[in-house]
Amino acid sequence: MKKLLLTILIFTFNFGFSQTKTEIDLLLNEIAKTKVSKEIAKTEPGKKLINYSLKILPALTEFFTDTAETNVKSECIERNLNKGEIAIIVADRIESMPYFRVTGIQNCLFTFCEKNLNYIEYYFPAIKRDGIENFKSKYIAWLKSEERTKLKRT
Repeated sequence: MKKLLLTILIFTFNFGFSQTKTEIDLLLNEIAKTKVSKEIAKTEPGKKLINYSLKILPALTEFFTDTAETNVKSECIERNLNKGEIAIIVADRIESMPYFRVTGIQNCLFTFCEKNLNYIEYYFPAIKRDGIENFKSKYIAWLKSEERTKLKRT
């Protein structure tokens, strides 16, 4: 009986996570049809992802390394974003990232891209230079950190 219950729980957990991952993928694909990056949070799929709040952040990290090209133009860095960068923007809009901790660069002025609240976009060239896997590792470490847990809002 215990084995059956354990099997059901494992199946439910795995199915639930894959369903969440599939939904995130679909929503990111819808966002990828947006023309300009500063509109990401205003799209219906963007709002839906952001409304999932903090609980979706670990699942979003799975998409950070997705290099699929999109139609989303970043006026800040003057190029189209990839799907992973859209996932990073959504994660940052859910909970602002500690930019220095995850990129090694701090910009206190935020004068780089007017009327765009996607502050993380400014750091994409540095993230690319240092490697997206490195950024992802630092971000995941931040998510699990005791410092964040003390600051975390529910």
